[in-house]
Amino acid sequence: MQYNTSFASRICVSPRQAGTNMVHDHNHTTGNYNRAFAIGVILNVAFAAIEAGYGLMAESLALIADAGHNLSDVLSLLLAWGAGFLATKAPTEKRTYGFRKVTIMASLASAILLLVAMGSIAWEAIGRFFDPKPVDGITVIVVAAIGVGINTITALLFVSGQKEDLNIRGAFLHMAADAGVSLGVVVAGIIILFTGWLVVDPLISLLIVAVILMGTWSLFRDSMNLAIDSVPKGVDMAGIKEYFTGLEGVFQIHDLHVWSLSTTEIALSVHLIMDDDSVKNGFLPALQQELYDRFGIAHATIQIERQDDTCMLNSGGC
Repeated sequence: MQYNTSFASRICVSPRQAGTNMVHDHNHTTGNYNRAFAIGVILNVAFAAIEAGYGLMAESLALIADAGHNLSDVLSLLLAWGAGFLATKAPTEKRTYGFRKVTIMASLASAILLLVAMGSIAWEAIGRFFDPKPVDGITVIVVAAIGVGINTITALLFVSGQKEDLNIRGAFLHMAADAGVSLGVVVAGIIILFTGWLVVDPLISLLIVAVILMGTWSLFRDSMNLAIDSVPKGVDMAGIKEYFTGLEGVFQIHDLHVWSLSTTEIALSVHLIMDDDSVKNGFLPALQQELYDRFGIAHATIQIERQDDTCMLNSGGC
């Protein structure tokens, strides 16, 4: 393969070099959410222990299941928190991207944990249809109502970042799901208190499971796609191709790849076949600035080749 060495020092330009508009803090996740994670873990550990105890006393499957779900959420919060912290670690010679990918792994693990927890609740609920247990309605209502408040407060700590960061979205979904489960338990307790219909306990549990599974599936799907380096959701690949091919002096592009470095960072690599006269000073910084402004891509690696260069990656054509 032949390289145009005159451009070698300008092939990869960092966001900070590309312009002030591209200054981007890659460590914002843990920096903004350390306190949220700490509060969420402490509140949920304490409440899960209390809820499990009262669930056993009241013989309420809904309370016990909710307590187990809360404990799984604590693990998910710890996973997300730890992944966000690892993502701030500097790259090394062995791990040239650092631990950024761990945030994607954590969001995938969070989705799997939530699916397993919901499956366990559904299994126990089905068993209760055939073997209903007496339930202390007052205890169920009071404890679950406290859970609604705690889980809602915790979910609100993550609501602002759940659209931009899949890892934060996982934490938000777990807490929002817990609030929903607890609210369902309150409803079950009220109905049982006034009607004595014990079947309401497992029925409400199954309804809540169905609702939560719909939201969890999208988290699982998106996390899995990022884990296998699919193009991140919302990235306009057709628009990116059109942009590159429309650049002055670009004859051809090949080996265009777009993937996620983490749950918040998008990377791109591409080979541009150009004539020498089109590559002027500032060409690559301006190109990266445009990629960031138009497509949200802050980590772009661009290789420029002449028309007479032979690139082994381009043997199959554009």
